[in-house]
Amino acid sequence: MSPRLSLAIENGLTLSQPVSFIGATPANDLPKEFLGSQVVQPFKPFHDHFASIGFAAIAEADSTCHDAVVFLPRSKELARAMICQACRRASHLVVVDGAKIDGIDSLLKDIRKKVSVEGPISKAHGKIFWFHSNEQAFADWAAPEMQTVDGFNTVPGVFSADGIDPASELLSKALPPRLGAKVADLGAGWGYLSSHLLRDKNLVTLHLVEADHAALRCARTNVKDPRAKFHWADALKWTAAEPLDAVVMNPPFHTSRDADPGLGQGFIRSAAHNLARSGELWMVANRHLPYEATLSESFARVEEVTGDNRFKVIRASRPRR
Repeated sequence: MSPRLSLAIENGLTLSQPVSFIGATPANDLPKEFLGSQVVQPFKPFHDHFASIGFAAIAEADSTCHDAVVFLPRSKELARAMICQACRRASHLVVVDGAKIDGIDSLLKDIRKKVSVEGPISKAHGKIFWFHSNEQAFADWAAPEMQTVDGFNTVPGVFSADGIDPASELLSKALPPRLGAKVADLGAGWGYLSSHLLRDKNLVTLHLVEADHAALRCARTNVKDPRAKFHWADALKWTAAEPLDAVVMNPPFHTSRDADPGLGQGFIRSAAHNLARSGELWMVANRHLPYEATLSESFARVEEVTGDNRFKVIRASRPRR
């Protein structure tokens, strides 16, 4: 069980069904006695993890619950929105569990200005505390349905929510005007690269593959071309219905604070798997990330077409089967 949640229950915290766990990740190891309870998790791999072990996983939730447990994300704005959502839905307790590096201490101070808090309990470089749900007290923490940044719709917590990612912008400028009839944007985010790709009148189908449900919801508002097909999916597991002419991507390299090059390497293998024999991969990455060996294993030809001191844009062709 999650160490802080376990300790809180041992020290008198009582959770009653229905319970909604908001933002839980596999690292949280939810109590087995709550199997069947709702887990609100918009990130597809984490969503699928909880669904596979017997929780009622859902990307977004509006239904009421008795108690809600919020696991703190890194984004302060998103954390506030999640607590507001929990208060809107829970009729009894809202529990907040988070690490110090994710801002649990400052959030606790802010919450204490609004309501009376029970706990807190410290363990494993973090804190857990709880309070009686009070929707009115946290109404000012509600997140906007959408926010407009650089002409695109985003929401707090998604990648590059505050503006166009410079790596994606560099890639967009390096892309040729035509990539083929069938193209995929792996890790499409809120749709910046896809909106650029759809300028090609010869493109027939563009697959936007994104694991973050919130980001994909934004992409649907930013990319309204009928040629676009949206997939809430883990890019490492997604398979196109037919071989693709090109894959474009700015792959993520972490699901937590620690860099994980294996994630981007998995994106490269997925691209090779989905491309036709004559297909091409166009990708951008932080210069320090070690992708060259995986690219050479997956493609017969690999070249850096442009870059700067921060990023590299790579073209890979002739995928190996």
